[in-house]
Amino acid sequence: MSCNTTLKAKGYRLTPQRRIILDILHAEGTHLTADAIYEQVKDKVEGVNRSTVYRTLELLESLGLTVKADIGGSHVYHHAEEGHHHHLKCRKCRKVMELPEESLAPLAEALRKKHGFEADLHHHVITGLCASCR
Repeated sequence: MSCNTTLKAKGYRLTPQRRIILDILHAEGTHLTADAIYEQVKDKVEGVNRSTVYRTLELLESLGLTVKADIGGSHVYHHAEEGHHHHLKCRKCRKVMELPEESLAPLAEALRKKHGFEADLHHHVITGLCASCR
């Protein structure tokens, strides 16, 4: 389902601000903070302020169009089309590495079989020590 279709189905319009934020997240293909998104948006749309960007990101997340994660105390966003994935974060050097979603599939299956529990394992940060810091 397209972003426009999703917004319309929930009673929202695809405003220029929403379109630009989604385009930025899609084009970057990486995680961006709200401030980094704002810096790009303000150059493209006159009169947009930070609160508009924050509110728009909250809305897009609630509609499943963006994904928010807390990586080391900072909230970052990415386009939902990138799919679900996880992060490994070194607590010593602060390096962050991506971990594919299927890496936690055995955990999800074990929770389902042993406890009858369906875990929401969509975007997690696992802290520890990277190979260089061990």
